[in-house]
Amino acid sequence: MMKIIQITDLHLVPAGDRLFDNDPGERLTACLADIARQHADAELCVITGDLAHHGEESAYVRLREALKVLPMPVRLLMGNHDNRAHFRSVFPEVPADDFGFIQSALDTAAGRFLFLDTKQTDRHAGLYCEQRQTWLRSRLGESQGSPVYLFMHHPPLPVHFRPADDIMLDDAARFGQLLSGYSIRHLFFGHVHRPIAGSWQNIPFSTLRGLNHQLWLDFGHERGIPCSMEPPAYAIAFLNSDAVVIHTHDFLDTSAKYLYEPDLPVERQVVSMARRR
Repeated sequence: MMKIIQITDLHLVPAGDRLFDNDPGERLTACLADIARQHADAELCVITGDLAHHGEESAYVRLREALKVLPMPVRLLMGNHDNRAHFRSVFPEVPADDFGFIQSALDTAAGRFLFLDTKQTDRHAGLYCEQRQTWLRSRLGESQGSPVYLFMHHPPLPVHFRPADDIMLDDAARFGQLLSGYSIRHLFFGHVHRPIAGSWQNIPFSTLRGLNHQLWLDFGHERGIPCSMEPPAYAIAFLNSDAVVIHTHDFLDTSAKYLYEPDLPVERQVVSMARRR
């Protein structure tokens, strides 16, 4: 079994700045500390894009410093808010394809991991152009029937939530055709700032809330991007030959924690709960 971590949509800003009255850097520090404390045995952490809200080089410097607390390797993906050139100046060692897109493959005991770059210049919707498709086609061909796990920022399918669907992957049908015939075990993505799971083209997928802000789940909202300050989360995924199991953890939750003792009467359960607040 392989254990990995997914974080998404950090939206970091330079030190001293705030975003929607939050400091995304404080959220990231708390998240990484929780992961280091509880999941040091994870083999990989993947951050699925929107690393920096405005793509500033100083925000990526802040990210590089923050990541030092993690004991496991980290893979970083591009999102619509990111700037490749600024990112590469701070993380020159991160793999890229021959065209400069931040794409790479990693063969693991669980299967082949493919990390995709769906950023489109000057648009918030995603794009997977012919150059990127050529790279992916080659990497899928090398998988030789092994399970493949895809990691990307933009969803290649509508999630039936207008603010997210307006800026999903633009060329989703062509992207879907490219995956046909391969053993795609799971698709991890970010971008939508909501906990969502399902399947697309018989491929299971999942995503989760971001670290700084979320999309407010209002299906009737007809314009703009409704946002909320719901709690952030990260995901813990367990991968083996016959199952993919994903937990999400609201790491800033401060609600009461207690040990349920079924043999105690209800009155004493309440006392037990209060003592553990």
